[in-house]
Amino acid sequence: MKVSDAGLPGVKVIEPGVVQDARGFFMESYNREALLRHGIAAAFVQDNHSLSAVPGTLRGLHYQLEPRAQTKLVRVTAGRVFDVVVDIRRGSPAFGRWEGFELSADNKKQLLVPQGFAHGFVTLEPDTEVLYKVDAYYSQPHDRGIAWDDPELGIAWPLAPAVLSAKDGRHPPLREADINFTYSR
Repeated sequence: MKVSDAGLPGVKVIEPGVVQDARGFFMESYNREALLRHGIAAAFVQDNHSLSAVPGTLRGLHYQLEPRAQTKLVRVTAGRVFDVVVDIRRGSPAFGRWEGFELSADNKKQLLVPQGFAHGFVTLEPDTEVLYKVDAYYSQPHDRGIAWDDPELGIAWPLAPAVLSAKDGRHPPLREADINFTYSR
């Protein structure tokens, strides 16, 4: 398992070791001990799985407030996405900065999204399936979001959304968002 730091502090790209042969492939998609060796101590409690049938399906930008904030470990098992994280920790030198990653069934990369980051993705292929682990249960009272098209963020989405939930279409820009994360070194 190869773990690399992304451009935003705390965000990590994880590349599992993949063994391929005539039958297909085998990989460990999750190994707690290996992640601990890389300083990733999140204790995941819930798995989420989404299917997006149409390319251009946008989900996000989501987060949960403290004390129900979530660390996410995201991967794609079918299709391909452009996955985005935004630093929403007040006082962070990277506050309001975003970074995008291509995750796909082919590249098998995973993305660790720490607490204090908003997360979302747009699908780039039909019938894309995204799985992610979280270290806190879903909590509707703590569920929040940021507008995917906030001009101050300036996210360079590779596709305009073809499908967007009503909820995701109502999220406020970052400057108006309900955020209770504070940066700490």
